[in-house]
Amino acid sequence: MSEDRSSNEPKSWLNKLTQAFAHEPKNRQELLEVLREAHQNKLLDSEALAIVEGAIQVADLQVRDIMVPRSQMISIKANQTPREFLPSIIEAAHSRYPVVGESLDDVIGILLAKDLLPLVLLDQQPNFNIKDVLRPATFVPESKRLNVLLREFRANHNHMAVVIDEYGGVAGLVTIEDVLEQIVGDIEDEHDVEEDSYVKPLPSGDFLVKALTPIDSFNESFDTEFSDDEFDTVGGLVMSAFGHLPKRNEVTEIGEFRFRVLNADSRRIHLLRLTPLVR
Repeated sequence: MSEDRSSNEPKSWLNKLTQAFAHEPKNRQELLEVLREAHQNKLLDSEALAIVEGAIQVADLQVRDIMVPRSQMISIKANQTPREFLPSIIEAAHSRYPVVGESLDDVIGILLAKDLLPLVLLDQQPNFNIKDVLRPATFVPESKRLNVLLREFRANHNHMAVVIDEYGGVAGLVTIEDVLEQIVGDIEDEHDVEEDSYVKPLPSGDFLVKALTPIDSFNESFDTEFSDDEFDTVGGLVMSAFGHLPKRNEVTEIGEFRFRVLNADSRRIHLLRLTPLVR
């Protein structure tokens, strides 16, 4: 009997090992399917699944897919005085700005808003030279993969890069926040949507939409015909589509739009990212 038991042990162990790896993902799509199945089985929550999906898919994206295009860049001219460029900085409320010479293609450095604080203590602002406080600009091609860019950002402690097209001209800007948002979802702050507006277009073609946007205002903005008989706001419409109060990064599709929850609490949705499914 002992011989039979010992002879069966290797086979039993091999069977278990084979069974354990029988459904091993062979490619990225199969891996995503396994993760989504784990989510359905309550092994991953919606937010964790969204982050893992973002981390896997970020390798398929290039800088050109997420950059702020040249036409929307807010830059400062090297020959401007503080009195001339400070209003733009205050209005935009960004932390970093490209500084250019003769044209947008002549980026000579990056200005950090915090480096302007000494201006408050200077009695003679005419002596201020913006070139004295510039940080070196980092340049990357449009085709650079986002996972590679993120690794370089971390290694070099950079937060912004100037995007260059195939002819050497400036195509746009990309920040570490832009890359991280592809993984963890949008990193929103108080400047992302103006207080007196409901919708903000994004460079990618998506939109930030406040959940309190009245449905009639939404219909007017996007030429849709959603009914406001049952719900007054987009948040109510989206919550009805979910069938429950969604958490951050949960996604649903309504008509020709995909809605991702960017901000929500235990009582209601606050902010959504809208992606038109038909461009």
